[in-house]
Amino acid sequence: YGLVGSEMCIRDRKYRVTITETLKRTVDVTAESKEAAEQIVGDEWYSGKHILTADDFIGVEFEANTI
Repeated sequence: YGLVGSEMCIRDRKYRVTITETLKRTVDVTAESKEAAEQIVGDEWYSGKHILTADDFIGVEFEANTI
């Protein structure tokens, strides 16, 4: 049984698939406000203090688009 007609076209389409992995870690910090807490942890992350790894993995999504 081979594919014919419109079934063949569907099978032959090319797709570009984007893989998005999500890592998540919660960090405790003392600060004067929510914004200050986010700034402190953001600065620490940029400086390399918080390196997320596979242990912080919480999910993956796949999104395909025709090319």
